[in-house]
Amino acid sequence: MSLYGGIEAGGTKFVCAVGDAAGQITDECVIKTTVPEETLPQVIDFFKKHKTLTAIGIGSFGPIETNPTAKKYGYILHTPKKAWINCDFVGAIKKGLDLPVGFDTDVTAAALGEYHYGAGKGFYNMLYMTVGTGIGASTLIDGKPLHGLDHSEMGHMLIPHDKEKDGFPGCCVYHGDCFEGLACGTAIKARWQVRSALDLPPDHEAWDLEADYLAAGLMNCILILSPQRIILGGGVMRQEQLFPLLYKKIKQKIHDYINLPDNLSDYIVPPGLEDRSGVVGAFVIARQALGGNL
Repeated sequence: MSLYGGIEAGGTKFVCAVGDAAGQITDECVIKTTVPEETLPQVIDFFKKHKTLTAIGIGSFGPIETNPTAKKYGYILHTPKKAWINCDFVGAIKKGLDLPVGFDTDVTAAALGEYHYGAGKGFYNMLYMTVGTGIGASTLIDGKPLHGLDHSEMGHMLIPHDKEKDGFPGCCVYHGDCFEGLACGTAIKARWQVRSALDLPPDHEAWDLEADYLAAGLMNCILILSPQRIILGGGVMRQEQLFPLLYKKIKQKIHDYINLPDNLSDYIVPPGLEDRSGVVGAFVIARQALGGNL
């Protein structure tokens, strides 16, 4: 049985796992994201214990270079995590483990996990979006990530911002009040001055505002990409009261312009793999590094 290494590289932690082509995890560890010189040796040491690995797949925070023909393929680029800017992530893992390495964004890894093993199974065109510390999204067409000039950065689209209704200036260090700057978990904490979004009760006005921003962003995605299924993950979406609010606001904003499914709870859904989507999807990226189909 072939075994693969998967890395879900996030801004606060790296989830490293070993698993098979069925998405079954046989070993796992969590490593704190500090600086490359500290974090990456710990990652390499974990995988060195497993002598039968055939490839490593990485789903990384970004922005990253995903074009295999680019000079900086495998690098983390202009990330807000300054210690990781221009980190040769793939090069370090290849050097440390001497294995083929596949590389893509963390949200594409999650999308692949859901497509193969979770709530995206059976859909030709699907969108995965994570709403957590930041907002990221990935579209899969026939199981393949939609890449072009670069990887998608849907979290940084511009959406309407009524500054009289919401005076919060946004928290994106690059764009201020873009989608992520208004609707990510970091924005919720800063706007309402709480340690965690979990500190806000389910009936707090924050959630109606959050649903409105999410509906605006998703409306753009629906009209441009026409996904057959939308999967919403990340810590913010664990607030179950958000989903019914979101369904109502999406219907209002689209205003019967296109035929949405009658039951939006079957169209916009939480992840089937819960918090395992990314690391399981990294196994799929590892298979790609061996020339296997996504």
